[in-house]
Amino acid sequence: MTRYILMVFAGACSFGILSTFVKLAYREGYNAAEISVTQAFAGMVVLWLLYIITRRQRHSMSTGDWAWLLLTGGCIGVTSFIYYVSVAYIPASVAIVILMQFTWIGLLMEAVFFKKIPSLLQLITTVMILAGTWMGSGLAGNGITGLSVKGLLYAGASAFLYAVYIIANSRVGKSMDAGKKSAVMITGSTLCIFLVNAPQLVTSTHFDTGLLKWALFLSLFGTVIPPLLFAKGIPKVGAGISGVIMTAELPVAVVCSHFILQEPVNGLQWAGVALMLLSMLLLNAHYFRK
Repeated sequence: MTRYILMVFAGACSFGILSTFVKLAYREGYNAAEISVTQAFAGMVVLWLLYIITRRQRHSMSTGDWAWLLLTGGCIGVTSFIYYVSVAYIPASVAIVILMQFTWIGLLMEAVFFKKIPSLLQLITTVMILAGTWMGSGLAGNGITGLSVKGLLYAGASAFLYAVYIIANSRVGKSMDAGKKSAVMITGSTLCIFLVNAPQLVTSTHFDTGLLKWALFLSLFGTVIPPLLFAKGIPKVGAGISGVIMTAELPVAVVCSHFILQEPVNGLQWAGVALMLLSMLLLNAHYFRK
């Protein structure tokens, strides 16, 4: 079980660096539609090539399997896109604190729809993570006064869809090859993002080598590494615990924004990061003792 937990953790850390580099891409004049579509497309091509090169046998899929995986991929695609949009309206530190609400949203959805009641330890660590998220984002001292309502709503929608994605990923294609599962889901993600942004993309004049650079980098850490790790790890770990582990995105985002974007991080924020990491270790301590 330990290796599957580490897979989910590593995938979350990979996701955590994205907001920082999306901000850098914004500074070069690119927008959320251009970044998300090219990122998804590049990731889709890489994942299919990896699957074709490394597969040992053909894995048949029913129409239902294709449909559910494409929908699941579409969900994470829209999640990424609207999260990138939210970062254009509100600070990255605020956007990610709202995105982290997927932790309790996922637990609530599992309890309501699948009658899976979270354990006391899960509830305690979730509270610790939410407290750490609040501290780590900087909102504990500044609040949300004056922030864009549109940006907050986008970030809130991304949190909800992220929770849906985690639950769907934990239940769809459990016995399927992780490489093919990831490739199919990212195909759904690419199609969904393209359909949402088609009118804007038709008039775009930014498809150049600079955008290709960002597409390759962001696809590696956003649409290649995490889907492969999540496809393998989440079904084994479960949606509830995976959702808690995936909040590792925030500490990574805080560290990256501080050292790369030179955004100030105070002592309270570092304490929040430490509290989040401690809560994840507490939740999974019994696995690491085995």
